[in-house]
Amino acid sequence: MGVEEIVLLNAADEAIGTAPKVASHHAETPYHLAFSSYVVDPRGQVLITRRALAKRTFPGVWTGSCCGHPGPGEGLRDAVERRLRDELGVSVDTVTPVLPAFRYRAVAADGTVEFERCPVVRATTSRPDLVVNPDEVEDAQWWPWERCVELVDRPEASPWYRLQMAELIPLGPPAQWPDAGTGGLPPALPW
Repeated sequence: MGVEEIVLLNAADEAIGTAPKVASHHAETPYHLAFSSYVVDPRGQVLITRRALAKRTFPGVWTGSCCGHPGPGEGLRDAVERRLRDELGVSVDTVTPVLPAFRYRAVAADGTVEFERCPVVRATTSRPDLVVNPDEVEDAQWWPWERCVELVDRPEASPWYRLQMAELIPLGPPAQWPDAGTGGLPPALPW
């Protein structure tokens, strides 16, 4: 497998090149493309994960189901499905854009910056069994929505989780999240 690359963006969210993922995350991380996903099971529970302790950026924080970086030319749906399969062994039935315009910047304790245009999607699965990749995920649990909401105020929540939940909580439980469509996705990210 080659070096994983991220898609670099300009202020208009247009692709302006690529760069190696690992080497690009530092105190001056360039603005780039990412995504966050929240997987929901048939009972309405949400898959919440704790990042592996060996992760370079934000190790050990609790967050949504899966975050990742679409590769050059990769569509959002394909990237979500790929990362969920690779990190958690999850196959999804549907992928729905919920917060297509989400972006954030966060600084880790070691000074590493995350600076991402990071559309948020809801994915559903009828097969909630997990096969966790320990290089990516320390723990993964199915939580009721109320517990997901409580995590927002806890220091072990990732900064992007808190920011996303500020927009998701007013939408109600995940089953009620409206399909925001693909029109708000960045120009650099096909559906």
